[in-house]
Amino acid sequence: MTITRSTFLRLCLAAIAGFAVTPSAVLAQGRKKYVFATEGAFPPFNMTRPNGELYGFELDMLAEIARRADFDYEVIAQAWDGMIQGLIDGKYNGVIDSVSVTEKRLEVVDFSLPYTTGGSTFAILKESGIELPGTGTFVDLDDTAATDAAIAAIAEVLKDKTVGVHISTIQHDFLNQYLADKGVTVRPYQTGPEVYQDLTNGRLDAGMASVTNISAFLEKNVDTAAATGPSFTGGVMGRGAAIVVQKGDEELAGILSRALKEMSDDGTLAELSNKWFGMIVTPTL
Repeated sequence: MTITRSTFLRLCLAAIAGFAVTPSAVLAQGRKKYVFATEGAFPPFNMTRPNGELYGFELDMLAEIARRADFDYEVIAQAWDGMIQGLIDGKYNGVIDSVSVTEKRLEVVDFSLPYTTGGSTFAILKESGIELPGTGTFVDLDDTAATDAAIAAIAEVLKDKTVGVHISTIQHDFLNQYLADKGVTVRPYQTGPEVYQDLTNGRLDAGMASVTNISAFLEKNVDTAAATGPSFTGGVMGRGAAIVVQKGDEELAGILSRALKEMSDDGTLAELSNKWFGMIVTPTL
């Protein structure tokens, strides 16, 4: 079954409506504490201060969710590669690391309602002279004709060039699926910052990441770097980012989703988006 964005939202909202256990009912049995994993190296979603403190959009968002749902929580830093497996193995209750909702992931984990709308594109150094067609447009990977045309045009520019990407991400899957067999070298990195470091140092021709993550990089490198090419959504790119929970954990998914819905309705989610991204990247739930 193809999970579209509208279908996913309907399923989540239906689950919330049918979820009988409320946060207050849970607290009557004793205050709940949940452990969440994040990377601490994916700005501005999650970052790590020199003293080891985690901060960023997702940390602020989780603090507000916990306040509304009245639960205690702990956030631990984990390497992205293997983070989902750690959740499946029961090492923590949830993952909050800009994880996109995809059909493949829905086979092994569940999600809250989404809190960002998604979209991925390319970053380059201005001095490279690289300019991909379609900048400022959106391409839905579920639209085969539009996708084929966009990929053909991008592959022509990136042929014999190297594109860096964070390993085991939807962008990594995208590059392997659409460009690796068209003369484009895909170079994976263990963390996102490593991609930008090598791009800045001239060891990469381009990097690919979420639009929101690239915006944080461009903010610090406005004179030397730029985003280029269309923003890809749908298909392997998923339907926005959400908090990941263990498969079948309807209780935690419901608690998180209800709080996110409240934050969407009263504008808190949009305010956090403006604070950290300088724009609204959150959906209307």
